[in-house]
Amino acid sequence: MAKLFLFRPCHGGNLLSPFPSTISPFSRPFSVLPSPFSIPRLHMHNKRRFPFRALESSADAKKEDDQVAEKIVDGVPTFAAAATASEEEMKVGLDGNDGDYPMGEFEMQKFDWWKSFLVKLRLLFALPWERVKKGSVLTMNLRGQVSDQLTRRPFSSGLSLPQICENFVKAAYDPRISGIYLHIEQLSCGWGKIEEIRRHIINFKKSGKFIISYTPSCGEKEYYLASACEEIYAPPSAYVSLYGLAVQASFLRGIFDKVGIIPEIQRIGKYKSIGEQLSSKSMSKENCEMLTSLLDNIYGNWLDTIALTQGRKCEEIEDFINSGVYQVDRLKEEGWITNILYDDEIISMLKQRLGKKEKEKLPMVDYRKYSRVRNWTLGLEGAGPQIAIIRASGSISRTRGPLSLPGSGIISEELIEKIRTAGDSERYKAVVLRIDSPGGDALASDLMWREIKLLSARKPVIASMSDVAASGGYYMAMAAGAIVAEKLTVTGSIGVVTGRFSLKGLYESIGFNKEVISRGKYAELNVAEQRPLRPDEAELFAKSAQNAYKQFRDKAASSRSMTIDQMEEVAQGRVWSGKDAASRGLVDAIGGFSRAVAIAKQKANIPQEKQVRLVELPQKSPSLPAILTGIGSSLLGLDKTVKEVIQDIPLSSSSTVQARMDGILFEKLGCGTNNNHPILDLIKDFSKFILIQTASYDVSFAVSFLTMMCVPRMI
Repeated sequence: MAKLFLFRPCHGGNLLSPFPSTISPFSRPFSVLPSPFSIPRLHMHNKRRFPFRALESSADAKKEDDQVAEKIVDGVPTFAAAATASEEEMKVGLDGNDGDYPMGEFEMQKFDWWKSFLVKLRLLFALPWERVKKGSVLTMNLRGQVSDQLTRRPFSSGLSLPQICENFVKAAYDPRISGIYLHIEQLSCGWGKIEEIRRHIINFKKSGKFIISYTPSCGEKEYYLASACEEIYAPPSAYVSLYGLAVQASFLRGIFDKVGIIPEIQRIGKYKSIGEQLSSKSMSKENCEMLTSLLDNIYGNWLDTIALTQGRKCEEIEDFINSGVYQVDRLKEEGWITNILYDDEIISMLKQRLGKKEKEKLPMVDYRKYSRVRNWTLGLEGAGPQIAIIRASGSISRTRGPLSLPGSGIISEELIEKIRTAGDSERYKAVVLRIDSPGGDALASDLMWREIKLLSARKPVIASMSDVAASGGYYMAMAAGAIVAEKLTVTGSIGVVTGRFSLKGLYESIGFNKEVISRGKYAELNVAEQRPLRPDEAELFAKSAQNAYKQFRDKAASSRSMTIDQMEEVAQGRVWSGKDAASRGLVDAIGGFSRAVAIAKQKANIPQEKQVRLVELPQKSPSLPAILTGIGSSLLGLDKTVKEVIQDIPLSSSSTVQARMDGILFEKLGCGTNNNHPILDLIKDFSKFILIQTASYDVSFAVSFLTMMCVPRMI
C-alpha cells in the first residue's frame, strides 16, 4: 500500500510527520477509553455525560523467578470525568456490536484516613529521587517521537507514552503537585497516542488542579492536545499552521523506466497499493478511495472534537481553518487560545497564582524526574488477581540481527517466549496483548499467531491496538479472543504483494553482464534479474502470491467467525480506521487499554469492581554495547537516524527474507560480498529485491532505495 502522510503546509518550514508515524520499537500498553470529545458527526445528537477512568501503573519491579521480572500496574480507580457522548456510543461503541463488553469505567477514589496517613508517611520517608517540594508544578515537554513502551534504553531520547500517562495520574493524587504546565511542540506519533494523552489531560482536570499549555509550534495535533487544557498560551513568534490535513502517495514507475528497470508485480488485493507504487505512475481508484476514507475519519474527528470543545459548529471550525491560519494573533482574537505570552511571563503568572514572591523561584519538577516517583509512594499500588501484559511494538522479524538494538521491533522468538511464559503460569488469569505494529516478516507473524491462538485456548487473551495494527500487526491480533482498537487505529491490510525487478535495461546501459548456470526448471526465478520472467515462471510467481494471501485471508475469516466471502469484502489489502473496522467485524470494541482490561476481567470471571494486578512481562535487559550505543547516540542527537540507517543497509550475508518497517521485504541470495567491487555489490543487492508484502502497511520505498544506493557500505 502507498505510504500515507498527513500534511499541513507549515509556517517556517515545519512539516507534519507522516501518518502513521514511524513505529517506535518500544511499547507499553497504557490507554483509556475513547475520548469523550471525539464524537463522529453522525452521532452528535442524543448527548449525555458518563464517567470513565484511566489505569495507573507502578514503577516497582521485582523478580519472582529467573524468567519473569514484574512491574506491577495497579487498578486504583481514578477520575470521574464528565464527558459528552451519544447514549448508543456509551453502551455499544461506534458500531453497535460490542454492547456485551464492559466499558471499564470508574471514578476517582478518595482515600480513607488510614491510607491517607500511610501516603503521608511514605512521602515523609521517600527516597531522594522521589522527593518533590510541596506546591510544585509538574512540567512536561511533549514533542517529537512518542513511544508506546514502558521503559526505554538508558540515556535514549524521546518520550514514553506510558510514563506520560502515568505522570498525569500520579500528579492528580500527589498532594505535593499543585498543577501541570505542558510545553506542546511538533509531535511525531499517530492519532491513537494523541487521543490517549488528551484523555489523560481531561482526566487530570477532574482533580481540581490547574493544567495549562504553552504551544510555540501549533499544528493540528498540537492544538488537539492543547485544547483539552484549561488555558492555552503561545509566544508572539509562534509557528502556527492550522491549514487542514492531506494524504499523499508516491509512485516510482517513472524513475524505473528512465533507468531501465521493469517491476514485475503480482498484487493480491485491489487495495494493496504497495505494488501500485512500483508498477504505476498514478493513483488507482481503489487506492484513492481507501486514502480518502482514512483522511475523512481523521479530519472529521478533529473537527468534531475542536467544535465540541469550543462550543461551536463544525462548519465554523472548518471555515476558520479554510481561511488559512498562520497568525497567532488570529488565534487569540477568535478565542482559540487564552493569551499571547512568553514562557517567562507564564512562569511569573504561575508564581502569582501560587502566592509566590517575585524573587522566589517557582518549584518545578520535570517529566524525567517525576517518572521516578513510584505509584506505591502515593498509595496507588495494585492488588488482587493477576493479568499478564504482553506488548508488541515495531516491525516484525523472526530473529534479532547482528546490528539490531535491544527493543528494536518485535522479535518473534522473544515474544513467543513471553506468550508461553504467560500460558504456563497459573497465576495469570488472563492476558492483554498490546499491539502497535505495521507488520513485518510473514513467517514470524504466523508463528506468533499460532502461539497466541494456543494461549487463547487456555485463558482469555484480549488484543489492545494502539496507533497501528496492520498486516502482521493485525495478524497477531486476530488470534486473540477479543480485539479492542482506538477509533483511528490503522487496522487490517489483509493482502499480499509479490514482485521482482527485471534489470535488463539497466545492466545494458551500464555495460554490466550476468550469466547464470542452473539446475531445475525454476532455479533462476529469484536470481536471474538480468531478464524478465518466462511465462511459466510468472505463473508460479502469481500462484505463490495467491497461496500466501489465501492463508492470511482464511485465518482471518476463521478468527473473526466470517465466511470467506464476508472476509473477502473487507480484506483485499485495505486498511481501515478502527471505527470502520469495528463496523465491519474486524474489531470487537472501540476503546483503549482500560477497556481491554475490563473485557479480560469479564472473560476471566473477575468482578468488574474487583481490583486486578497487572503484571508486565518485560523485555530483556539491554547489553553493555547497547547501553553505550544509547549514550553516544543521545549525546550526538542521532538516536533515530543511526537506527534507521542501520536497518536500511542491506546485509549481503543474509539468506533469509527480511521484513522492514517500510513494508519492503528483501531477500539476499548472495553467498558473499566482493569487497573489491562495492558498486557492483550495490547493483547486485538491488537486483535481488523480492517483494512479498504480507505483513506491512507503511511504505517508504523511495527512502530505502536512496539509502541503499547512496550510503557507503562498510563490510
